[in-house]
Amino acid sequence: MARICKRRRALLAGAALLAARVMPARAEVDGSDPAVARVRAFYGTLLIVMKQADALGLRGRYDRLAPSIRETFDLAAMTRIAVGPDWNSFSSEQQAALTEAFARMTIATYANRFDGYSGERFDVEGTAESRNTGRLVRTKLIPSTGEPIALNYLLRGSGDNWKVVDVYLTGTISELATRRSEFGAILKSAGPGALVESLRQRADKLMRAPS
Repeated sequence: MARICKRRRALLAGAALLAARVMPARAEVDGSDPAVARVRAFYGTLLIVMKQADALGLRGRYDRLAPSIRETFDLAAMTRIAVGPDWNSFSSEQQAALTEAFARMTIATYANRFDGYSGERFDVEGTAESRNTGRLVRTKLIPSTGEPIALNYLLRGSGDNWKVVDVYLTGTISELATRRSEFGAILKSAGPGALVESLRQRADKLMRAPS
């Protein structure tokens, strides 16, 4: 039960993310839709890592998840959106440092929190909603006991290249909206260098934590 609760908390931190308005139209797609396929592929990797969590250890989970997370999530866009209007005033070096620090923190969060397997499964709808900024893929984390956890992924892209730019818990809670408030406070008081250092420290703490 402790592990299930821990993974529930992880969904609030999982890397995500941008708010968007729903368009009236609903796009009907099947499992071959590239946006749906992207989410399913990520879940496939995540389940493998969860099942091998003890053997892999924290560092091993990080290394196994890193390529999939970088492929699934548009980490550069997520960082830019979380920072907000100040982003354009930063140098290219500062932007790159912020993006990499955000990416490392996101990967470390997944590696730290998804630390075992207790019969969970992920259900991904084969129908994506059209939004004015992309497509929304609805999913659920279904634990072996307890209530399912709704997770909706907003993806942007074209053709076969779609990436996640937001994750909504219970359909309404945007991770990036929360991040923007946190990041804005640090930027206002101490600037981009302090935000980079804060993200690095968070990732280091996650990677030091016992499994």
